Amino acid sequence: MQSFVINSALDMHLHLRDEDMLKLVAPLTSNTFSGALIMPNLVPPITTKEALLSYKERIKEATKEDLFDAHLTLFFQNNYSYEFLNDIKNDIIAIKLYPAGITTNSDTGVASMDVENLRPTLESMSKLGIPLCIHGETNGFVMDREAEFMPIYESIAKAFPDLKIIMEHITTKDAIELLDKYDNLHATVTLHHLLITLDDVAGGMLNPHLFCKPIAKRPRDKRALLKAALKAHPKLMFGSDSAPHPKHKKEACGCAAGVFTSPIALQVLTQLFEEHNCLDNLNSFISLNAQKIYNLSPKTKMIKLIKKDFVVPEIYEYNNENVVPMYAGEKLSWSLVD
Repeated sequence: MQSFVINSALDMHLHLRDEDMLKLVAPLTSNTFSGALIMPNLVPPITTKEALLSYKERIKEATKEDLFDAHLTLFFQNNYSYEFLNDIKNDIIAIKLYPAGITTNSDTGVASMDVENLRPTLESMSKLGIPLCIHGETNGFVMDREAEFMPIYESIAKAFPDLKIIMEHITTKDAIELLDKYDNLHATVTLHHLLITLDDVAGGMLNPHLFCKPIAKRPRDKRALLKAALKAHPKLMFGSDSAPHPKHKKEACGCAAGVFTSPIALQVLTQLFEEHNCLDNLNSFISLNAQKIYNLSPKTKMIKLIKKDFVVPEIYEYNNENVVPMYAGEKLSWSLVD
């Protein structure tokens, strides 16, 4: 039977939420991944050392004995002092910048993306070697929001050449092309943006479980993302942006944005890379690139997959929480070995 081994998988963009949702979804990553970069957009967002360390303890409790490192991030504010960041730098892997109101729990994000408005915090981050992760969208027409953000990426990259910048969950051909223009620009890409376009979300009957922000784009964008991922572009790494919401908030008027992929990420990536004869590049895309970009030395964790059909569960449940995964009820061609 055909098999494949993934070594020390890293998910460099993950939402774990909190309370019962945290207890439900965290083990679905920690049982297979060696580590993950955890988003700070809780309610309220993580902006203090006390909140950060408390959240880390809750994640540790939820992941129990799994061999797993939760790499935490701080919610960007433009008035963090050098002293505060110097004190917290060893407890975080990056700081995440959200434009105000652009996605889930981002209402207290940055109102102005002008470089001078961001300078106080960015200068300190640059001096201290703290990477900056950015949700790169404007509030313009939904299909153009990422493309409109490209000049902002460029202005920050030029103003702070020593600042490591990660363009999060990129969705466009434009973003792929920008990667090679500046040494300090890097990016993550999700599983779902390698697989779907807007047509899959809303081309027929609306599929709420594929609705996300940034929204899926055009076929040419998907092709560009997939080409870069399959060749394991050294400045591109896997970040699932797996974003759980309860079923009743997805299948509702005012559908919540987010695709839940944690339980199927390794199986689908293996299937995708095999289909394109690129399995030799999968470990770089899902681990080695992130290790180099973030200077990580993850715990060794070998996960074996076999070429055997796996039917994705219809729903995952814990106490009063439930989440529908991407491809619920569908058959995949690769399975995890217990």
